[in-house]
Amino acid sequence: MKWQGKSVRRSTGGRIKHSTGKRKSEMGREPTLTHLGETRKKHVHGFGGNTKIRLLRSTYVNVTDPSTGKTNKTAIETVEANAANRNYVRRNIITKGAIIETAEGKAKVTNRPSQDGLINAILLEKKQE
Repeated sequence: MKWQGKSVRRSTGGRIKHSTGKRKSEMGREPTLTHLGETRKKHVHGFGGNTKIRLLRSTYVNVTDPSTGKTNKTAIETVEANAANRNYVRRNIITKGAIIETAEGKAKVTNRPSQDGLINAILLEKKQE
């Protein structure tokens, strides 16, 4: 499990002795890496009765053309680039900021698929026909 509490080190590198230990509210989950594939989602429960839809896999993306302002549901062909991690490209993992190749052309992902349950993108360049 991930722990998202305060650091045990000062900015100078010295050690801090905390009066409290790790708490359940400071626990985090492992990152959900959204892959390219047949659409699969997972509902996750949070504190206060909140829910999140995690997108595990997807084959479609909502692509918005900035010149016309229209949005279309389009198939994803492959992941071209990913600034988060260069190894995500060969594994076809989609995160925010990833450049993907779609049926309409190259697009940049503008949301967090593992948090929102869908993929939204803005068209960067159209395919030449």
